[in-house]
Parts: sequence; C-alpha cells; structure tokens
Amino acid sequence: MVQNSLCHGIIANKLQTTVCVAIDYPQLNMRRKERRLSKGFRVTASLDAAAAVAEVGQVTEVNKDTFWPIVKAAGDKTVVLDMYTQWCGPCKIIAPKYQELSEKYGDVLFLKLDCNQENKPLAKELGIKVVPTFKILKDSKIVKEVTGAKFDDLVAAIETARST
Repeated sequence: MVQNSLCHGIIANKLQTTVCVAIDYPQLNMRRKERRLSKGFRVTASLDAAAAVAEVGQVTEVNKDTFWPIVKAAGDKTVVLDMYTQWCGPCKIIAPKYQELSEKYGDVLFLKLDCNQENKPLAKELGIKVVPTFKILKDSKIVKEVTGAKFDDLVAAIETARST
C-alpha cells in the first residue's frame, strides 16, 4: 500500500488497487475500511476493486474516475462540485469560503475537480465554460449551476437544492 504523510487526491498502488480520496487520512486502508465522523454521513463507492470515499465536513478532490461513483453513492443527498483550475485567481479566492461551507452544511457533500488536461473529458461532459463553476447535484442530476466566484449566489443555490 502506498503511504505518505498527507493523502492529497488519489494515490494508487500498481500492485494492489488501493485508492485514497479522503484528504488527510493517509492511515486508512481504503479497501472498504471506513472511518466515521461524529457528524454527518460517509459515501463509499465501488470502482471495480477500488473504493472512493468522500465525507461531509470537508472538501474532497475528485477526478474523472471517482466523480460519478461518489455522486451515485450519495443518492438523494445534495452534492456540490467546485470546478476550478490551478491558475485561476477567483478560484483561489473562493476556495477558503468553499471549505467553510463544507464545514457549515453537515448534510451536503462538497467535491472539487481540477479541470486540468487529465480531467478534461469530465469537465466537457459537465459543460464547463468558465472557472470557477459550481454544479449542484441531487439524485445524480445537475439541479443548479453557479458560474464565477459568486459566494452569495452559491449559498442561495445550495439552500434551494437542500430544500427540494
């Protein structure tokens, strides 16, 4: 199993198909071992022999391979996706506020997708035109979208999605 001091994004061992998506939990063996948070819920999705995990109360980095399994595993829970790029100034400005929202809403799953070359097929599938773009999903369907670093619009969209 691949070990490191901080688990950022996905770490896969080529000998064993072990995937880590939970940021700051490098000690987890992601092969169906679960760590429970005192608040909220946990989403576990199967990717063939691997498992992708996202938890409420934090922002989880996803990629083209882990996004849909996590969204489908969330069921009717509200899922918010931040589509960003490393070089985007407004993306960097809103990132701490997005993290705060993930801590505030214990019934919402917060994900982020780096729209780099590797994830371009998913970004195209989701119809991204500008960054940042926030997609809000329920039952694996996009129900709201906010383009740009518009914090108040994002909060309003999350509140609307949660109430439906």
